[in-house]
Amino acid sequence: MSFFLRGIIIGFSIAAPVGPIGVLCIRRTLAEGRAAGFVSGLGAALADALYGCIAGFGLTFISSFFVSQRLWLQLIGGLFLCWLGFKTFTTAPAERAAEVKGGGLLRDFLSTFVLTLTNPLTILSFAAVFAALGLAGTEGDYAAAAILVSGVFLGSALWWLLLCGGVGLLRSRFDQRGMLWVNRVSGGLIIAFGVIALASLLR
Repeated sequence: MSFFLRGIIIGFSIAAPVGPIGVLCIRRTLAEGRAAGFVSGLGAALADALYGCIAGFGLTFISSFFVSQRLWLQLIGGLFLCWLGFKTFTTAPAERAAEVKGGGLLRDFLSTFVLTLTNPLTILSFAAVFAALGLAGTEGDYAAAAILVSGVFLGSALWWLLLCGGVGLLRSRFDQRGMLWVNRVSGGLIIAFGVIALASLLR
């Protein structure tokens, strides 16, 4: 139970800072509804759980591979963010709420999953947090590591549920003009995150 609770705290705290994924989930919640926003968050939560799995199970050969390929991954992630931001910026708001479709939800899930995976430094974040909380000793203890990673996923998913639920309450207050500005602001922010990611490759 102790490992599980600490996993929830880790997952929640790593997911909470609002970055490109947060902006994307907020925009999708406002434009398409809570389901689209929450499913997008679950994609990020699964990627967090995978990185937590690598750190928790002590799979250093996998983490070394991801970190060694971070430049290519960052390039892919930066370009993907710029494309996604441009598409969001230029999307006209729908006149009525879009119907929830399986294909659309799967696309939302996969896009945030890929975006989160293209940030391999997340592994280092998990490794640092695990070490700081005295959880590095889970290496070799697969049961403890599995419980910890389950907590990480649940904590991350809990954050996205709270965020999308809260933002969903504001959805009815946005008219066509308001949604147009939501698309433009969120698209601009996502493009900015992508440009920052690409610019960091030049340093």
